[in-house]
Amino acid sequence: MTSPDIFDRSLRARRRDRMMLHFAEHDFLYRAMLDELLDRLRDVQRDLPEALVIGCPDDSARRALEATGKQVVCVDPGFIAARAQGGVQADEDALPFADDSFDLVVACGTLDSVNDLPGALILMRRVLRPDGLMLAAFTGAGTLPKLRAALMAGEGERPGQHVHPQVDVRSAGDLLSRAGFAMPVADSETLSVRYGDVLRLMHDLRGMGAGNVLASRPPMLRREALIGAAQHFAGAADADGRTAEQMAILYLSGWKPDPSQAKPARRGSATVSLAEALKKKPE
Repeated sequence: MTSPDIFDRSLRARRRDRMMLHFAEHDFLYRAMLDELLDRLRDVQRDLPEALVIGCPDDSARRALEATGKQVVCVDPGFIAARAQGGVQADEDALPFADDSFDLVVACGTLDSVNDLPGALILMRRVLRPDGLMLAAFTGAGTLPKLRAALMAGEGERPGQHVHPQVDVRSAGDLLSRAGFAMPVADSETLSVRYGDVLRLMHDLRGMGAGNVLASRPPMLRREALIGAAQHFAGAADADGRTAEQMAILYLSGWKPDPSQAKPARRGSATVSLAEALKKKPE
């Protein structure tokens, strides 16, 4: 028996399509994630000629990879986004590609709202060729704490769940290992964005396709609740009247296993004891 979806797949696709109209006005978070992923890719001393891009709200990822001579296929949960890049509409946990199809997978900005994150990571490993690389970025635990607190304060004793559940960096690393990636790495950074009011923050989230797409999402906020949330958010403002909201970005990387990769040393094979290694070297 399959588990019910956490996120509404159809609504998620529609929200991705709607954001396309004005995405450039709200793309700061996607831009920060993509720039970091591309920086990390530059450190890789491999050609990785055939790439899959997951999450394509504009053509920036495709153009950046094509500029290095790669062949690129784009996938997006939204139909319009995928079509705009000549790509394929699909959810990350249902990728329609054969095993060993790509040398590189770059997933930017969508894995925070995929229903089956472990399954998505497994599929990304499967579509990679041996010794292929996966790079991903998405928001995780610690994102939107001020908005979460404001909405809870505005709704009082029975708040609804308006902010998505979030994965922390340790769990993300564990998922990489469970998905079968070699040399898995998970780390994070926090982006601080300052807002004069909570409505502007909500407008940005809608504009980047990051609104609530939970299958069990609560009814829309009542006017009184929205006023209460706005007041609570304003109460957290600094002296200049602006509130600093946090976006915690998780970065994941891993390689599809291949016999040519370096293997960890067998336990007990070291020729120097830990105590000796930690001794201070003579001046």
